[in-house]
Amino acid sequence: MKIGIYGGTFNPPHLGHMAAARFAMDALGLDKLLFVPAALPPHKTLPEGTPPAAERLAMTELMADNLLRPGQVEVDDLELHRTGKSYSSDTIRALHERYPEDELWFLMGTDMFLTLQNWHEPEVILRYAGVAAFARTQSDCGEMLEIQSKYLHDTYGARVCTVQLPEIVEVSSTELRGMLARGEGGTYLCPAVYGYILMHGLYGTHADLTRLTDEQLRACSYSMVRAKRIRHIRGTEEEAVRLALHWGADAELARKAGILHDCTKYLELDEQLHLCAKYGIVLDELERRAVKLLHSKTGAAIAREVFGMPQEVYDAIYWHTTGKGNMTLLEKILYVADYMEPNRDFEGVERLRELAYSDLDAAVLLGCEMSIQDMEERGQPVHFRTQEAYDWLRNRKRD
Repeated sequence: MKIGIYGGTFNPPHLGHMAAARFAMDALGLDKLLFVPAALPPHKTLPEGTPPAAERLAMTELMADNLLRPGQVEVDDLELHRTGKSYSSDTIRALHERYPEDELWFLMGTDMFLTLQNWHEPEVILRYAGVAAFARTQSDCGEMLEIQSKYLHDTYGARVCTVQLPEIVEVSSTELRGMLARGEGGTYLCPAVYGYILMHGLYGTHADLTRLTDEQLRACSYSMVRAKRIRHIRGTEEEAVRLALHWGADAELARKAGILHDCTKYLELDEQLHLCAKYGIVLDELERRAVKLLHSKTGAAIAREVFGMPQEVYDAIYWHTTGKGNMTLLEKILYVADYMEPNRDFEGVERLRELAYSDLDAAVLLGCEMSIQDMEERGQPVHFRTQEAYDWLRNRKRD
């Protein structure tokens, strides 16, 4: 197995890191890539205002997840648990002991590559790992890289690969931290990382979470979920807006409900129950045991209490999983949008999409019917609110 090792302070991790990682995997044919955040880099002092190691780790994990290569890209916190300076030689030695039969490649930028012989124990690094130097600008490639490659090979027997990145993100972490403090720089970050920074007030952002732009609200929402869920969230947002415009509902409220509707989707049962207790959400017996029913309620609470959403958005998110009797127009729109957004693919979804733009009540009714049938086929109890919504809509159709 070929394993890439990408270290750094990741302060913060940005699109340049993502581009280099993505290209490294393809150019070197890596089977696995490890991001390794440094605790105390030996070559520089962490600047004032640097987030704690745990938060840099969390941001790096978000970046890794958003590469959408599950099972291939991981974040390793071994340097954060080691005392003293984060020497790369110690890390490479430890990873060689962990993966003794595998081929290690140490990834770095041109500036680091050109001074590698001056590092702590360069012979250890080059004994156990090949080195891949990534040029970040067109001027990085050239004679100096060739000279250094030959020197490292002749002196240490190093395996060296130098490659030019095809996708350049021209920003340094220092520049980016300054931009973030001025309310700029979001375009240089993966949205989930940007959202994490905003929600935790890192790098002097101090955002008012109740007055975010739609782009910032998306970023915050995406920072709370796994990357694989983002396509669905974006699809639900866009479908909710289309339905709102079609049926005469408030499109901006529909947009915000779509953006936030799944923001607590990946919380564990104990975390869900904690939020319910915190925000005074009363649960029935089934909800206390079925974690899949809780994210709509806790998501609604986060939307209102953290992001300042109005009651209409709260209610739409609260009921988007089970439905209920006497649903409002916005509640119906989010329920249906979540069910049949463009990324959904199941038997009957095309019929649901047709009804959504011709008879909204019929679409919600069909969604409830499908949910009830699915739960019964899996031997799972049907929530009484779903049955209530189904009965209410059937009675409306009779009337």
